[in-house]
Amino acid sequence: MEATKQWLSNYFPRYTLNVSGGVVNPTERLPVAQTVFLSLQHVLAMFGSTVVGPLLMGFNPNTALFFSGIGTILFFICTGGRVPSYVGSSFAFIGVVNSATGFKYVPGGHGNPNVPLAAGGILVAGAIYFAVALIVMLAGHRWIDYIMPPVVTGAVVVAIGLNLAGAALAQASASGFDAWMSFTTVIAVALITMYAPGPLRRLPILLGGITGYLVHLILGYCGVGPGIDFTGVKNSKWFGMPPTHAPVFEGSAISLIAPVAVVLIVENTGHVKAVGAMTGHSLDKYMGRAFLGDAIATMVSAACGSTGVTTYAENIGVMSITKIFSTQTFLFAAVVAIILGVIPGFGAIIQTIPSGVFGGLSIILFGLIAVTGARIWVTSNVDFSRPRNLITAGVSVVLGCGMVNGLVVSFGVVKIDGIGCSTLSAIILYQILREDWGDIFRSLVGKSKKGNGANPIMMVADSPKGDLDLPISTSRRDSSDNEEMELARRSSIDIKRTQ
Repeated sequence: MEATKQWLSNYFPRYTLNVSGGVVNPTERLPVAQTVFLSLQHVLAMFGSTVVGPLLMGFNPNTALFFSGIGTILFFICTGGRVPSYVGSSFAFIGVVNSATGFKYVPGGHGNPNVPLAAGGILVAGAIYFAVALIVMLAGHRWIDYIMPPVVTGAVVVAIGLNLAGAALAQASASGFDAWMSFTTVIAVALITMYAPGPLRRLPILLGGITGYLVHLILGYCGVGPGIDFTGVKNSKWFGMPPTHAPVFEGSAISLIAPVAVVLIVENTGHVKAVGAMTGHSLDKYMGRAFLGDAIATMVSAACGSTGVTTYAENIGVMSITKIFSTQTFLFAAVVAIILGVIPGFGAIIQTIPSGVFGGLSIILFGLIAVTGARIWVTSNVDFSRPRNLITAGVSVVLGCGMVNGLVVSFGVVKIDGIGCSTLSAIILYQILREDWGDIFRSLVGKSKKGNGANPIMMVADSPKGDLDLPISTSRRDSSDNEEMELARRSSIDIKRTQ
C-alpha cells in the first residue's frame, strides 16, 4: 500500500510555482489568476475546430465540447500530466463518417440521423488506436517511423484535405449570397491571421467566423440577404446534459471509419515531437502514453455518441507564443469546455451559422490540411526524383481526391473510401517498392543454405548513428531511407492547423 501511494505521488507532477516571467515547463505552474486567463485562451484557440468538425458530420456541438473536456482530462491522467495538450474533434473523421452515413451538412438543418452508426465505427478506430498504444508502450515507437515515413504521412494528409474540398465548395456556393459571404469569411480569416495584434493571430477561425456571421446578420436585417433564424435559440434550454447515443456496430461503416486510426497516430506523433522540440526536452518516452490517452478519449467519446478526438495544434500554437507549457492549464481549459457543453442554448446559437460562413471556414481549414501535407514533404526533404516516393505519393493523392461522393471499394460488407484507400495504398506501395529486394533475396538464399532460419528483413543493420534499430536488409541500407526515417522522428505533423 505504501509503495502504491509513493508511485501515485510520483506519477503526477508536483507543480512548482513559476513567477519569473520566462518559460514555464510542463511541471511548473502560474498563479491561479494567470492560469485561469491562459486556460480561457486555450479554449478560444480550440473552439473553432472543435465546433466546426462535429457540425460537418451532423454531431451535436455541445456533446463534442463536453467530451473534448472529458478527453483532455483522460489524456492528462494517462500521460501523468507530463505532455501538455488539448484534445478536440478530429477532422480526419469527416469524410469517412459522411460516406458511411450519407450525411450532408445543411445550416440550421437536422443533425445526422445515423450518429450511432458513425459512433460504432469511431469506437472501433479508437480500439485499434488503443492496441497500437499498448504495442508502443511495450516495444517503442520507432517502428511507426519505419512504416509511415514522411512521404507516406504527407500523402495521406494531402489526400484528406483534397477529399473534403468538394464539400467545402458545395457549402460556399449554395447561393450567390452565400458565395459572397464565403469570400468575406475567407478574407476575414486571412487578414486576422496576418495582421491581427498579438494573441488574436492565434484565433483566426473563431474571429473570422464571428466576422462573417456579423456581416451576414447585418445584411440580413438590411434586407440585402436572407436573415438568420433564431427560433431554435429561443426554444432551447440554457442548462442540460448534452444528448448522447449508444453506438451501433455495422460492418461497412466500421470498415470505412476504422482506418482513420492510422491518421490519429500520425497526428499525435507529430504533436508530441513538436511540443518536445519547443520545450527543449524530448517527450518521446511518453509517446505510448500519449497514444493511450488519445485512444481512450476517442473510445469514451464514441461510446456516448460523439466524435473521435485528437491532440490540437491550435493549442500547441498558443504554447509556442506564450512559452507556457504547464499541463495544469489544460485541466482548467477542460473544465471550461465541460461547462460550455452543458449549455444547450450555446449549441443552438452555433447551429445558426449560415452556409456561406461555414463554407468559407471549410475552404480555409481543408486547404490548410492539404498544404500541411505538402509541408511535411518539404520540411522532411522527401526526394521525389526517386520513383518509390513519386509513385507512393502520386497514387495515394489521386485516390484520395478522386474517390468522393460515396465512391468506395467494396469486399462484401467491407467498404473502403477515398481516405482509407489513400492511406492503405501509401503504406503498402512504399514497402513493396523497395530498391533493395535483390539484397534481401540474396540474404534469404544465403541464410537458408546455412540453415539458421533467420529473417534478414527483420534483422537490425549496423547504423553509424546507432539509434534507429529498424528492421531492414542486412547487406545495404538506402541512404535516402535513412534520411527520411530520421527526419520522420523530428517532423511536426498536423492536419488541422488554423494559422
